[in-house]
Amino acid sequence: MVKPIPRLRLQGFNNLTKALSFNIYDICYAVSEDQRQRYIEYIDEAYNAERLTAILTDVADIIGANILNVARQDYDPQGASVTILISEEPVVDKLGRDTISGAVVAHMDKSHITVHTYPETHPHNGIATFRADIDVATCGVISPLKALNFLIDSFESDIVIADYRVRGFTRDVKGRKHYMDHRINSVQEYLAKHIRQKYEMFDVNVYQENMFHTKMHIKDFDLDTYLFEAHADDLSFKERQRIEALVRREIEELFHGRNLA
Repeated sequence: MVKPIPRLRLQGFNNLTKALSFNIYDICYAVSEDQRQRYIEYIDEAYNAERLTAILTDVADIIGANILNVARQDYDPQGASVTILISEEPVVDKLGRDTISGAVVAHMDKSHITVHTYPETHPHNGIATFRADIDVATCGVISPLKALNFLIDSFESDIVIADYRVRGFTRDVKGRKHYMDHRINSVQEYLAKHIRQKYEMFDVNVYQENMFHTKMHIKDFDLDTYLFEAHADDLSFKERQRIEALVRREIEELFHGRNLA
């Protein structure tokens, strides 16, 4: 849970913006072009706009936010986006919600939750990846860190790259500005035990700027978990070695954010 500092007596509203942004990657190997297409279809079905809306609605509930607006869209040929506008205090939705051509639209506030998905496949080597970009930005006392574990568990997460930043300031009744209203040394402090045991992690934190960056990748490598519509036992030793090298390279490149020589 978020660790508060002694309660501040504020002049007005808490104006601190807390933003949690992260990329989640799922990596797969599909032998044939047909299999790669079926993988994309599977991802599009598993993480369509309706499912993503349900996940983000749960996030709003977890962090204690009130939903003002939902906008969602599935894309052709693949991918989906959902944006939910939230507030710290309850509001009356005067206009309700309209459904138009599969998109749900309503009103906005200065706090929001968004997700965008990017399924793609390599045309030659059989690698397929699914990326989800997630942003949870809140203004006030509610914290996006409360939803961190739920979001990681909600996706097939081989790699997680998380950034947390607190922006702006809030002023107390004596006129003093405060740039932080909770204690944090690392995003890792807010991860559940089962997640910390599952991933290798390292940080790049800039404390004086209230910026916290954590990268994570799965510790254990089991080739079967990366094969789509195939089993390692059905492959030759040489083929398993080749595929494992491709998958490991993909993981390393995505984790470090650069191409390997």
